[in-house]
Amino acid sequence: MIGAIIGDIAGSIYEFDNKGTEDFELITEKSFFTDDTVMTTATADCILNNGDFAVYYRDYFRKYPGRGYGARFSQWGDSGSLEPYNSYGNGSAMRVSPIGFAYNDMQTVLDMAKKSAECTHNHPEGIRGAQAIAACIFAARQKKDKDSIKKTAEDLGYDLSFNLGEIRFYYCFDESSQGSVPQAIKAFLESVSFEDAIKKAITLGGDSDTIACMAGSVAGAYYGVPDILKKQAIEKLDSHIKGIVEQFYKRYA
Repeated sequence: MIGAIIGDIAGSIYEFDNKGTEDFELITEKSFFTDDTVMTTATADCILNNGDFAVYYRDYFRKYPGRGYGARFSQWGDSGSLEPYNSYGNGSAMRVSPIGFAYNDMQTVLDMAKKSAECTHNHPEGIRGAQAIAACIFAARQKKDKDSIKKTAEDLGYDLSFNLGEIRFYYCFDESSQGSVPQAIKAFLESVSFEDAIKKAITLGGDSDTIACMAGSVAGAYYGVPDILKKQAIEKLDSHIKGIVEQFYKRYA
């Protein structure tokens, strides 16, 4: 979960100022948390309290306005309805990381990822994106090697035969699950450290905070999170989000 939050904060200032080099500081005084962190926290809070994902997502949206939510999610959050809207956006995948940490068998992880997605993102691609990120996190927690983690995503239907170097010069902003989840997983697979995974995700360009959030969630489970980055990220959060993060790790560390 904290890996996802670090990725979000690190990518926040580069979403519309994409970097072509990995020579940059991950978290600066200008960095901030976005909707990715808000919704990740909502997922964790919902798990802690055995709640309804739709209710928690709507309530967090209203508690933290103006954090960069997508247009359709904003319409949903402002409406009086909790009916899903068939989205295939990457919002379901960027918020799913607590599920990969909270459950201890793959089928439950897949089932809960589906449940967390389909309350808004009930399109098959929206569900698949959430399941892939959660499943890769779970596989990393089980000390699987990168080939096994890659196969976990491929078994869910993703083609990961490309490499980042091949797509970096033409990849563009893509908020769809199918157009960003494989790229985030690939940033992790090609990395040599937690920091490297985040930087590779950001330098790919496009939806930088969300791609880095997803890559960071898997990288955090695989490599662990450096204490200095954890400290820098926590300092960017408000007291409520800090409290949920602390509660979540006390229960599921």
